[in-house]
Amino acid sequence: MQKIVTYLWFDGRIEEALEFYTSLLPDSRVLNITNYTEVGPGRPDEIMFAEFQLAGQRFTLVNGNSFFKPNAAMSLCINCEDQAEIDRLWEAMTTNGGAASVAGWLTDRFGVSWQITSPRLRELLASDDRDAAARVTEAFMKMNKLDIAELERAFCGE
Repeated sequence: MQKIVTYLWFDGRIEEALEFYTSLLPDSRVLNITNYTEVGPGRPDEIMFAEFQLAGQRFTLVNGNSFFKPNAAMSLCINCEDQAEIDRLWEAMTTNGGAASVAGWLTDRFGVSWQITSPRLRELLASDDRDAAARVTEAFMKMNKLDIAELERAFCGE
C-alpha cells in the first residue's frame, strides 16, 4: 500500500479523466471505482471516488463539486526519458482544452497543472559551471515546452 496518495478534486468528467490519464504512460490503470449511494450528494450511478495508477503511482479522483478548483500551486511532474516523450505528452495534454505555460508547465483539459520535464534539465542546472547553468536557466524560462537540444546548446554557450 502506498503511504501517501494524491487526491485530485473534480467537478464531473471523471470517466473522461480516467481514460485520458491511464492512456498516457505505461503501468497505468483504473484500480477501483466507488459510486455515490442513494444518500448522495451525487446520483447513485455517479462516481464518487476513482482510484487509478499512473506510471505505478496511485492517485484518487474525487467527484466533488465546483467548490474547489485546481490551480498551479500544486502540479504533477513527469520526468521524461527523451524529447520524443516530452513531445508526445505535451501534445496530448495541451490539446482539447489544455494550455501551455512556461518552462515545461502546462494545464491539462481538466485544469490540473503538470510539469513535463527531463532529469537532464536538473543536471544542467546543478552544474558546477555556474555561467553555463545561468545560460540554461535563461533558455528554459523562455520556453513553453522544453527542448533538450536547445538546453544543451545553451549550456555549451552556442
